[in-house]
Parts: sequence; C-alpha cells; structure tokens
Amino acid sequence: MKLFVSRPLPDPVLQAARAEFDVTLRASNAPLSRAEMIEALMGYDIVLPTLGDLFKADVFNACPTPRARLLANFGVGYNHIDVDAARAAGIQVSNTPGAVTDATADIALTLMLMSARRAGEGERMLRAGRWRGWHPTQLLGLHLSGKRLGIIGMGRIGQAIARRAQFGFGMAVHYFTRTPRSLPDLPGATAESDLHTMLGAVDMVVIAVPASPQTHHLIGAPELAAMQPHAHLVNIARGDIVDEAALVAALDAGRIAGAGLDVYEFEPKVPQALIARENVVLLPHLGTAALEVRTQMGLMAVENAIAFKRGEDLPNGV
Repeated sequence: MKLFVSRPLPDPVLQAARAEFDVTLRASNAPLSRAEMIEALMGYDIVLPTLGDLFKADVFNACPTPRARLLANFGVGYNHIDVDAARAAGIQVSNTPGAVTDATADIALTLMLMSARRAGEGERMLRAGRWRGWHPTQLLGLHLSGKRLGIIGMGRIGQAIARRAQFGFGMAVHYFTRTPRSLPDLPGATAESDLHTMLGAVDMVVIAVPASPQTHHLIGAPELAAMQPHAHLVNIARGDIVDEAALVAALDAGRIAGAGLDVYEFEPKVPQALIARENVVLLPHLGTAALEVRTQMGLMAVENAIAFKRGEDLPNGV
C-alpha cells in the first residue's frame, strides 16, 4: 500500500511506516494546498495529514473516486477534516488521543503560571535592558496557590490539568462539561451546570474542549464579561473556540486581567492587538512539542494505518 505523509516526522515514525508501506514523504512543513490534497487522495491508499491540512467537503467533492481509504491524522484534534464528507467518500478517519494528554496539560500549567505571574512581561523587560533591580511592588501578579480554577471540558486533558492544579497548587477545581463525568481521583472537583456561573466564580479559566461546530466561539463577549476582572483566560484547545475579536475587546476594556494562548482563531495569523499587549502570553502551538510525544503520536498514526492495511478495526477511529 502507498502511504503519503504530509509533513516531516521524527525518524522512528518514518522507519515504522517504511517497514509496512511504500512511503512518500513531503519535505515541506507548510499546510497542504488544495491541489496537493486532491493529488494525495487520488494517488495514495492512506494519507497521514496533520493540523492545517484542510480536508474539507470541497476537497472530497473534487475526488469522486478517491484511491485513499484512510486519513490517519497526526494529532488528537481533527477539526481540519470534514469527517462526514470523508465518510461519504468512503474514507475512514483516525486520530492520536492519549499520546498528547500530559504534554498538553503541562503547557496549560505553563500558560497559567506565565500569565498569572507576568513572566513574559518580565523576560521582555530584562532582555530589553529595562530592569533596574528588584523592588517590592515590581510586576505584581496573581498567586495561583489556593485559587479557583475553572476548566471548560473535562476529558483526558481537562482531568490532567485538574490533577496538576489540585494536587500541585492546592487549587479548587470547578469544571463545565456537556458529558457527565465520574472523577474518583479528583474528589474535590465541582461540576458546574452553568458556564457563566462558573466563569464568574473562578480566578483562572482553562479551555480544554475539542473544536466542533458546537464549540465554535464558545467563549465570546458574554462569557468574557462574566469573568472576574482579576481573572485570566488560557486556551490550549483550538483557536476558534475563542472569539479573538471579543478577547481583544475584553482585554482593552480591562474586563479580564490577562490571557495565555497556545492556539489562535486564524492560525498561524495572530492579531497585532494581542502581540502588542503586555498582559498576554503567546506560544507558537507548543502543546505537544516534545520529541517523545511527537514520536508517540506518529507511531499511533502508523498503528492506525497498519490496522487498516490488515483489515482490522482502527485503534483510534473517529
């Protein structure tokens, strides 16, 4: 079987793929163009895409008889793939859950700390040669220990964030989710039935829901207005869950104290209004950026491809 890999991946992943497939590796790290996506669907049995490779309905419509029968997505998020359109074209879709959980939760805590403690602002001050030494009222931020954390979404990543916050920082965890959860290892976590009520009660908000039509702009002007003025917003999920224009407006008006972002609504474009703000921490989508994590993700994608090749159920079908 012929396998098309859309971006360079860690060597162990490519070795595992080449042991089972006739592999074509695209050298570019840029997202696939529409023409490249159509060519991949028509010329290969399996395509291994990732974030930014926009396999939308029009791409599948342009391939009435695709050769490809599996999109083995590299990543847990698959909002860049129109799964219904893929299925209608006879193409299965898989992803890589589990492999990303701890690394993404770690980035959430990184952003929580950086935003609350003004770490990015302090580093910029020092690097610019503007630091004149310690004094008692310099860069006073929010102390996280013992504060209230609100988590939107309580799947694998949300729970991993909650454990770090509750047991590492003694934070009181509140969460909002559409799926009821039994959380025996988080005895202090409180489920909230109303998103706005939770937003108004916590000091730090972390978004950990998957991107979907239902979660698009889940956090907009009304939700930001419900937050406390000293509270911070962190997004490690997908950019379009937050209405970026509303976030800029809320920051400009002082309705929230700050934000930490690893993802963006129109990624890789980041609004200049966010870049210019001192109270916003901006990371270049580092959620899973650790070699062992990216390797595990790639091997999981290859395992899905191998299962397909063997006629077995996909380990991580979506």
